[in-house]
Amino acid sequence: MPQEPKPTTSHRVTASDDLEVSAYLEIAKQKAGQESQAQATSSVSRETILIIDFGSQYSRLIARRVRESKVYCEIIAHDSPWEDVAKLNPKGVILSGGPASVYETDAPLAPSWVFDANLPVLGICYGMQALVHQLGGKVEAGKKREFGHAVLHQNASSDPLFHGLDQALPVWMSHGDRIVQPPPGFYALAYTDNSPIAAIGNGQGMLGIQFHPEVVHTAQGKAIIDNFLFRVCGCSRTWTPTNFVTETVREIQDQVGKGNVICALSGGVDSAVAAMLVHKAVGDQLTCIFVNNGLMRREEPERVLNTFQKYLKVNLVYADAVESFMTALEGVVDPEEKRKVVGEEFIRVFDFEAGRIGKVDFLTQGTLYPDVIESQTEENKISAKIKTHHNVGGLPKNMKLKLIEPLRYLFKDEVRNVGLELGLPDEMVYRQPFPGPGLSIRILGEVTYEKLEVLRAADWVVMDEIKGNNLYRDLWQSFAVLTGTRSVGVTGDFRTYGYVIAVRAVTSDEAMTADWARLPYDTLARISNRITNEVPGVNRVVFDITSKPPGTIEWE
Repeated sequence: MPQEPKPTTSHRVTASDDLEVSAYLEIAKQKAGQESQAQATSSVSRETILIIDFGSQYSRLIARRVRESKVYCEIIAHDSPWEDVAKLNPKGVILSGGPASVYETDAPLAPSWVFDANLPVLGICYGMQALVHQLGGKVEAGKKREFGHAVLHQNASSDPLFHGLDQALPVWMSHGDRIVQPPPGFYALAYTDNSPIAAIGNGQGMLGIQFHPEVVHTAQGKAIIDNFLFRVCGCSRTWTPTNFVTETVREIQDQVGKGNVICALSGGVDSAVAAMLVHKAVGDQLTCIFVNNGLMRREEPERVLNTFQKYLKVNLVYADAVESFMTALEGVVDPEEKRKVVGEEFIRVFDFEAGRIGKVDFLTQGTLYPDVIESQTEENKISAKIKTHHNVGGLPKNMKLKLIEPLRYLFKDEVRNVGLELGLPDEMVYRQPFPGPGLSIRILGEVTYEKLEVLRAADWVVMDEIKGNNLYRDLWQSFAVLTGTRSVGVTGDFRTYGYVIAVRAVTSDEAMTADWARLPYDTLARISNRITNEVPGVNRVVFDITSKPPGTIEWE
């Protein structure tokens, strides 16, 4: 039998760090009943560019580039049926790159509707090869592979895809196969020294390019994508924060009706923006729950509460569950076990507090588009299996609470723009991500009250120096780690044996990959000096210069 949650102190406040998706899923798994209903997120009027994913590492980057041009897009599986995508009001199709060769057995190909729906199509790298192969052209292994920089030369015939661009432009190649014969009705638009046919078109909106316009190494790549969106597909720049808020509020109102909604708040931008959208739509029908698990940074619970009271004006329940979480973590050393313990304890407390509220119909979840993309299914091993409005992989088929996922098709930067549109303060919108298990996974070994205080003090110094040197907004994350190592040192005339603190700072776009930040030496020196002088029990500071991959952003 599951244990009752340990006693917590909670009260309603007048007026998640973003909780990991797994925590929300666990909440859902403890509910039983009606079939879940995911929120509809696209309207008939919204124009959509469909990005068919063939497994490219750049598929998400293509989507980001399209969104940056204020055009909505979705990444879909290569076998998505027309019935599922027609409702999205598609204006064009982009075929992504991929690791396969089209002449291999079981190589993924575009669905037939791509060529039958009378939509503009742009094939990129493998996507171009698939287009050529399926329409009767010829692709074969190249005698010389082409990876990296190349110079693209346009042929005499012009095409809207290259409107306004230089006759010769630097591009980024990544392919081993090449086109040796275009399909009937197609002609070469450009070439490189190694690819006689590096771009093709048929004059009717069917296009293929052998290079990657979505990467920064293709200097005029954004202009090429814009030409496809606006000169070929005829899209409008309607994907804006203002339109998104208007549409989403209306959809939430239609979905919720007179029902009651709960949302877990943690101080992170995702949960805050999701809550703000729901509150804007249904007002006092929303109740937010903030759980203080004792694993937050110095003064963070107070700052979170003050910020929510000042800016969100929502019904907010505060649950002090510090003792409950610390008791559950006693003796736990393994990082995965920590995550599990923290997640389960959070669920018990959240479920307990939600039960006090009364009848609840909906759970607001801060799922973002990368979470959806990364949800793989057994049917598609090539890449993310995405179907419109289908819940993130792992959600149970049956649960009592219906889901509201207003951010389901947004990237992190888009969430921040929506937050600004809603009037949220910069301190909330641009808050660096913070892990759901909190400081428990930044302490190597068992979590204790003493270690938490040491880490909080060291982390306070890191953040103070990062912000004081105007570096905060340039970094994806920056923080301190209490390693499981002690080191011999000298303080005054005395030998010490103290903790080793690691400083971690990374740059990233969406945390799938990350690079260690080249912090100024003076900043690192001040951080080290202050920690060893201001934090009792610490006598050594190291700086983590590991990128992701091979490492992860968090240490545990």
